[in-house]
Amino acid sequence: MSKIKIVIAGCSGRMGKALLEGVLQSDDLVLHAALEHEGNAALGKDAGEFAGKACGVKIGADVAAALKGADVLIDFTRPEGTLHHLEVCQQQGVNIVIGTTGFNAQQKAQLGVAAQKIGVVFAPNMSVGVNLTFKLLETASKVLSHGYDIEIVEAHHRHKVDAPSGTALGMGEVIAKTLGRDLSKCAVYGREGVTGERDPSTIGFATVRGGDIVGDHTVMFAGIGERIEITHKASSRATFALGALRAARFLKSNPSGMYDMQDVLSLK
Repeated sequence: MSKIKIVIAGCSGRMGKALLEGVLQSDDLVLHAALEHEGNAALGKDAGEFAGKACGVKIGADVAAALKGADVLIDFTRPEGTLHHLEVCQQQGVNIVIGTTGFNAQQKAQLGVAAQKIGVVFAPNMSVGVNLTFKLLETASKVLSHGYDIEIVEAHHRHKVDAPSGTALGMGEVIAKTLGRDLSKCAVYGREGVTGERDPSTIGFATVRGGDIVGDHTVMFAGIGERIEITHKASSRATFALGALRAARFLKSNPSGMYDMQDVLSLK
């Protein structure tokens, strides 16, 4: 059976390194190309060096050249870069796994348009455990729909540039959808001063940034006399990489359409 040819964008970053390790250690995937942006110090180096093992694939910045003959691009970069990569993927018929966060509504719509031509797996978090947590939150929201205040607390490393995290927002979206609410109208992203009593229809978010925290997320359903907490803690980026590689395998038999990790894991 032929191996799935993978291209990794942002290969010298934290997630890029984890993805490289995952691909190089797999039996059914092969590193087809590795990308970094113009001016990056990693250009021209062997991509395998970032995973502790030379592999013969040199890091480049030419997206079109990198995608030629590839099966799947895996992208955990920034929205602007991802959208450029997405455009080239459409032109060349290459499927894409997107773990990038921070997209606005208009940018997300562009992903949907691309999915009419190629397979797109887009998820705020590729972790298998987090996506199981999404399913648990859906169930909890149905049972705890009345009399419980909902708060989401997330913590990440000092280098993360967006807040709240895409995962925290994804959790909020799952809960809001289950409760028949619009997250854009019921979310509260910060509290300071005399705020008045809590509106029971809101979903609160709190953000922590510090050190090397990979990713902690807790959703609290706070009622009278009890509090239910659903927590996921990531101790290594390997969990996100393994989920992304699972998504790449999923696209082998699902060549077009818009998917998320719930589809990949058959949780829908």
